[in-house]
Amino acid sequence: MTHSYPLKFKRTPLAFFIGLSLTLSTTVVSAQEQETKAEKQGLETITVTAQKRAQNLQEVPVSVTAFTGDEMAESVIKDMYDLQTNVPGLGAFQSQSATNSSFSIRGVGTSSQNFGLESSVGLYVDGVYRARQNSLINNLVDVAAVEVLRGPQGTLFGKNTPSGAVLVTTAAPSHSGGDAFVEATVGNYGLVNLSGATSISAIEDVLAFRITAFGSQRDGTISDIALGEDTVNDRDRWGARAQALYTPNEDVSLRIIADWAEIDEICCGAPVQLSNFQAKEIPGKFGSDAAIASLGGTAFPGGDAFYDREIALSFLPESSMTDRGLSAQLDWDLDDNYTFVSISAYRKFESYDNIDTDFTDVDLFGTSNDSQQSSFSQELRIDYNSEKLNYIVGLYYFEQDLDLAYSLYTDNVFNPFVMASFGGALDPLLNGLNGLSAATGGLIAPAAEASPAGTGFDHVAKQKHKSYALFGQFDYKLTDELTLTAGIRYTDEKKDLSTVFSENMAGGTEYPTFFSSIGDPSAPTPGSLIYGAGYAGIILQGIGAGQIDPFSEMAAAALLPFQTPGWAFKALGATTSDRPDITESLKDDQITGTVKLSYQPDSDTLWYASYGEGYKSGGTNTDRIAAGFNPLFDAETSQSFELGLKKDFPDQDLRINAATHYTTVKDFQANTFTGNGFNLQNAGDYEIKGLELEATWLPTDTLEVNLGYAFVKAKYKTFLAGNCWTAYTWHTGIADPGRGADANGNPNRFCDRSGDRPGGEPENYAVLSLKQDLELADNIYAYVQGEYTYTSDIILDGSNDPYAVQDAYSLLNLRLFMNFMDQDIDVVVWARNVLDEEYINRTNFNTPLQEGKLNAYMAEPRTFGVTVKKRF
Repeated sequence: MTHSYPLKFKRTPLAFFIGLSLTLSTTVVSAQEQETKAEKQGLETITVTAQKRAQNLQEVPVSVTAFTGDEMAESVIKDMYDLQTNVPGLGAFQSQSATNSSFSIRGVGTSSQNFGLESSVGLYVDGVYRARQNSLINNLVDVAAVEVLRGPQGTLFGKNTPSGAVLVTTAAPSHSGGDAFVEATVGNYGLVNLSGATSISAIEDVLAFRITAFGSQRDGTISDIALGEDTVNDRDRWGARAQALYTPNEDVSLRIIADWAEIDEICCGAPVQLSNFQAKEIPGKFGSDAAIASLGGTAFPGGDAFYDREIALSFLPESSMTDRGLSAQLDWDLDDNYTFVSISAYRKFESYDNIDTDFTDVDLFGTSNDSQQSSFSQELRIDYNSEKLNYIVGLYYFEQDLDLAYSLYTDNVFNPFVMASFGGALDPLLNGLNGLSAATGGLIAPAAEASPAGTGFDHVAKQKHKSYALFGQFDYKLTDELTLTAGIRYTDEKKDLSTVFSENMAGGTEYPTFFSSIGDPSAPTPGSLIYGAGYAGIILQGIGAGQIDPFSEMAAAALLPFQTPGWAFKALGATTSDRPDITESLKDDQITGTVKLSYQPDSDTLWYASYGEGYKSGGTNTDRIAAGFNPLFDAETSQSFELGLKKDFPDQDLRINAATHYTTVKDFQANTFTGNGFNLQNAGDYEIKGLELEATWLPTDTLEVNLGYAFVKAKYKTFLAGNCWTAYTWHTGIADPGRGADANGNPNRFCDRSGDRPGGEPENYAVLSLKQDLELADNIYAYVQGEYTYTSDIILDGSNDPYAVQDAYSLLNLRLFMNFMDQDIDVVVWARNVLDEEYINRTNFNTPLQEGKLNAYMAEPRTFGVTVKKRF
């Protein structure tokens, strides 16, 4: 079976591709001079459904990486995070909680951090679209095949997507038997995985059932210094699937699937990458870590200590998820040419997170996030197949309801923390106000708490979403060698969105909105906290000198803000500021499509050129974002040109598949955490140039070499209102060069990110795999396999902050596979990240309300174990 994997070449995609074309053209041997593949080559035929019908991978004009379920089991690929190792151009990583994941293909992806976003990567299980990315992070068990399609999927597949699709097909019920199994895995960190499946033939050749179940437990890989060793980033997952397959005759097949999966984990650990105890380049400048230390908390130094895999929290994070659904697929062969297909599905997804969002062991603040999603989808299509013409026409309908209840809440030490951050500058004012209150016997109220505990900054978001699409695609053989493929899709979207924001003070006290910002002490501006404090101080001085009546309206107006509980909240930033509710209805329609020309001069060679378009709808940003950012964002569209070659060399047992592409994304939906909420907006134009190369070589009867490489050169062509550097500027005093000024010469809130790289995407990814068969005994088939991967440097956030960079790193995975033929038992001894490479898992973030500090999510350490699978 072929996988995907790298060759070295000059990094200009088109130049490389032309060179490869010329080289391979000179080696083409005519089909008449070759023996048949079945007689000559060891390369396997891989069947894929990238165009919604079964085809040989080598004859499909799409860049696809495909795996069988057996391959995944032998490679101990447990989930999507493991799968990305073998798929050039695919990114998958976890961040804030177990139920927050991000997927990307060819540099175009979507974080699931924001409720208003749809995925740029279409995720499908048994033909059913998964609207929430998080629903596909659970264990991949009893899977028949996985296909990763690169490039826009704006014609055939369910929801229109701009970067690609992942198709998961589970094992279907059977009557033949021999497909039942039980599997157990044990490993370090207390890993225990159990799974099993069996088919039941109720009526021979007519009705069969299949039951699948799994459970996964593992200790954490990160320790909390007070709350326990190896407690964070644990695994606690289980799921089940029940299927029925009804085939009353040769022409009709009905498959019904019910599934249920749950996650209940302590996730996710984010150690300190960069401390702000003291600025790196500005002597005498201290940040929130100094305040945390003064309040009895733990201030980590960052730097190399990041890899100690230690954190200190007030409470352990909770992450739970339930995903369930019911689907029915009817395939009806109307005659020798026509097939009617119907796929109906209902899905329900729920998740709950409760996170210590200050990421310290001081009781500052936390967040809870309770979300629910339910959806119904219906696909109807007609498939036509003949010798010269194949086509698909269909209708797709999708509707979903989303409900989110989110709260950021303050804890007991939040007020002392806020006051400590002022460095005592407000103490004279507040002490003076308290003295005046005492002198008047309480007739003038004393100073109130700046930011009381028990305050909730809440929002409730609701969305009703309806979408339908009409689509069609055909393949027509112009000649025996030349095939034209063309498709078109009309998509209509409607969303009704509502977000209600509320600020709930303990005891029902009214939320104050006196101050718009903290302000600059050197140049206080009206409406800022610094300005208000300065004015109140002057009033107090006048009262003390007997020049101002303490009971006058002027004095009362100046002092009132500081006598009102919560007077500092609004000034602290967007996270703790009030904001208007959002009620919007979005309507959009889009026509997308594809055109491909395939040239197959012989049975071993396919050349193709294609153009494809993709689309995903707009929405609303449900986070509390700074004033000036539009809470609405528009639809994202993509256009991609691709040249591809799929070439087998039977005499050499060599297969090379290559594709070079140029993609532009208009109104790219960029999402970056600023420390005060997620800045979700349309970036403008986004450009990707890239190349994928996959090769399989069988140099001997016992050795298989797989190579894969992805080059992704991505940048923002235009992004005029992006995020600015935060940590680097705080530590060095150097302003972001992308920050301009308004007409009055005041620095902009935003920075020009045009020309910058997106966060989380390496330019180069390569994987080399060597598989050597072993002769242990006549009844034992065995091999040893090693995978070596290389990932180039990664920008970790959308602002391109110089401190937010992960250097290049390499990983090594090893496994020994043995099949005991007489017992039909597989044993796999495996290890991942054998060299225990330490690196950040594609993303870091500005620590909430702690400017100059960075936290980051850790990748998994070295893991190893044994998997035993028994078939029946």
